[in-house]
Amino acid sequence: MVFADPGEALARARALLDAEPSPLDASVAHQVIGIWQRDFGDLRLALHHLRRARECAARADSADREADVLATLGVALVHAGRTREGLAAFERGVARGAGHTRARVLYRRAYVWWVLGHHREALEDVRRAVPVLRQADDVIWTARALTLRATVHLALGSVERAEADFTAAEALWETTGQEHDKADAVESRGLAAFRSGDVPAALRLLDEAEERYARLGTPTFMLNIRRCEVLMAAGLAPEALAEADAAIGRLDGLGGQSTRKAELLLAAARAARPAGDPHTAIARAALAVRLFAGQRRTWWETHARLVLIEARHAAGRGSGRLVADAAAVAAKLASFGSPAAPEASLLAGRIALDLGWTADAERHLGVAARSRRSGPPLARMTGWAAQALRAQAAGSARGVLEACRRGLDVLDDHRMTLGASELRARATEQGAELAALAQRASLVSGGPRRLLVWSERWRATVLSTPPTRPPADPELLSGMTAFREIASRAEAARMEGRPVPALEREQRRLEREIRSRTLHMRGEAPGSGDRFDVGRLLERLGDEVLLVELAVLDGRVQVLLCGRGRVRRFEAGLLAEAETEAEHVQAGLRRLAHPGAEARLPVVEAAGRRLEELLLGPAAAQLGGGPVVIVPPGRLHRVPWALLPSLRERVLSVSPSAGSWLRARETAPPPEGCHVLVRGPGLATGGAEVPELAARYGCATVLEEDGARVPRVLEELDGAALAHIAAHGTFRADSPLFSSLRMADGPIVVHDFERLARSPYRIILSCCDTARLASVGADELLGLVTALLPLGTAGVVACSAPVNDAAVVPLMLALHKGLDAGLSLAEALRDARASLPGDALHQATGWAFSAFGAA
Repeated sequence: MVFADPGEALARARALLDAEPSPLDASVAHQVIGIWQRDFGDLRLALHHLRRARECAARADSADREADVLATLGVALVHAGRTREGLAAFERGVARGAGHTRARVLYRRAYVWWVLGHHREALEDVRRAVPVLRQADDVIWTARALTLRATVHLALGSVERAEADFTAAEALWETTGQEHDKADAVESRGLAAFRSGDVPAALRLLDEAEERYARLGTPTFMLNIRRCEVLMAAGLAPEALAEADAAIGRLDGLGGQSTRKAELLLAAARAARPAGDPHTAIARAALAVRLFAGQRRTWWETHARLVLIEARHAAGRGSGRLVADAAAVAAKLASFGSPAAPEASLLAGRIALDLGWTADAERHLGVAARSRRSGPPLARMTGWAAQALRAQAAGSARGVLEACRRGLDVLDDHRMTLGASELRARATEQGAELAALAQRASLVSGGPRRLLVWSERWRATVLSTPPTRPPADPELLSGMTAFREIASRAEAARMEGRPVPALEREQRRLEREIRSRTLHMRGEAPGSGDRFDVGRLLERLGDEVLLVELAVLDGRVQVLLCGRGRVRRFEAGLLAEAETEAEHVQAGLRRLAHPGAEARLPVVEAAGRRLEELLLGPAAAQLGGGPVVIVPPGRLHRVPWALLPSLRERVLSVSPSAGSWLRARETAPPPEGCHVLVRGPGLATGGAEVPELAARYGCATVLEEDGARVPRVLEELDGAALAHIAAHGTFRADSPLFSSLRMADGPIVVHDFERLARSPYRIILSCCDTARLASVGADELLGLVTALLPLGTAGVVACSAPVNDAAVVPLMLALHKGLDAGLSLAEALRDARASLPGDALHQATGWAFSAFGAA
């Protein structure tokens, strides 16, 4: 019962002890309490009760009872870090037990061997236990043994064997009432899905297991460890680190298992390095190494040493000793049959390359490269990264490009299994090194055209295909409705000066639930979207339009000037300096949004001139007088490009990638699309441009006051030719897909837009921060604008800075006047800026808006 209804089992065991039972019954009761405390509570109390259980079994003179208790005690001692005592208890248990009882003891010793990382010994004990358990028709223990054997197979990389055992175990569990074991089976299937490369299914199954554990009121430390692994593969390293650290805090509060603490420290260390915190990774990994060593868990200790070496390398430490350490870890992992062995060989090769030890590097990289042909996607990525580094060391640009192409193809296939745009974007981080290697090789040997192809290869890939539409999931839809209601109430309370902590907590809970359900979506689109074609781009640009793509190599901006049948390259400034200058400009625009800040105008204009020098360099003099499309890297998405002197008076549009601009250019407007005008609540001007625009367009659909509710707004936006939305925009840096526009019934968020069958062909967002985006992954952007572009929107006008609401009104009216005359968004925005008064307030307002896309 302790794994069917843990709380009830604990209560009954305590009640039995209060009734002065026989030694045999007391032994069972103490053992149940010991199991409960071992797995869900305080390990010291567990050991106390299990020793009492053994004493009672001895007094009852029951060899089988004593053997069973010794097995439970052995598990607890190992989890307490007292490995030698634990294994000794198992030796006595195997000797005391017979038949069916001995089989149960062997199963539990197999579990301990798995905990210790002795996988061959674990498989041997399970092999001996399963036939006896089956012969005794012991469904529960047979299912446990099959689940354990599957888990060991997974640790050794045998996914198919694991899945067969999990399937057999699950069929047995369905015939029992063992709810905790059933939850464990769901958790294990999540791990199997992850090992086979299905991240959305893994997240869904782990969430389901967590719900089952929550109903039982039992802790979930093993699940936390496994979810950290899946979150890491999904590119969510900061979340994995937060989950591991929170679980460590809970475990310490319970006085729980030392073994689990070591595993959680290892999970935290693995997450901290890609989360950009190598020093935390070093601290967590070093402590994990010490704990594993004290627990005599060599398999785990070796994996922790690998993470420790990776973290030290990431922190800038490189030495011959580190190469030797990485090579020794690789050899040990290979002897264990661990799938992590190629990763260690790759690390040894990297460090050797950094030191100029080419012969050593070639040896280690050659071993790592063997993994490129088989295994799960991320393991093959490791192999192709090693192959690319080998080719680079050998001076073979062709070899580098081939390895990078093959590696990124593997990651493309993996990425397209992900349905959520956030996961697709974050997954690109795993291909950043290959993309950078290919760009360097192209710069050295391939000329500007090849550099352009490779700059596009891993830029804004999330926009290359529409995200998977969220399912018509009643729970998701009701969650979105509840989220809007709570967010609306919280906003009203803030405006009235009332406290909102409870509402904010509920809003965060609903956000987590919505995000969790969207991350479960599997990708539907095969392949990786259209391949970028330079010839097609140049043909579309013609002789008038120039496209300026900014690539970043080794921290310096490379300007690729495309148009008039050719691609030219210019070198500009350092990206870090440009980012700093862009922040100064943003601060200046914020000041200029308020009357009385005219003295800041020359400062902002001077910053614009410095930005031009850093970002365009000598290419600025080659732009001519025609339209320009700017394709910046993700980290420069907030630059107000119209402020740069050479771009200030021309037709200017911005695109996340050249491929994205091409798709927008080739998107046809809807044949019968309507105009939709939306006015949200709480604007300083009341959205004053909307009534005038309604009069101009005549037949436009106008949504305002109670009519501007999210369901109706989404219904009208779907397939519209032009949408103008005047509503407060809120950018969420912590969760960009919850960036929102305020409607009458609460916020409309990016997740809502992703439900559209086809977003408006043109859309104008007339309020602050609507063009703010989060830079994630290798070079991806998440936010309102990028949610619209893959869904059929060919052009967006939006704002990247706070603006003065009153100054926006004449800009918007002038913009629509140009559109009415048949101009594109970029042309109309250029003319609208020119029509504004020449004061600082109106100039800053014009610079803050950008046209995205090609419509």
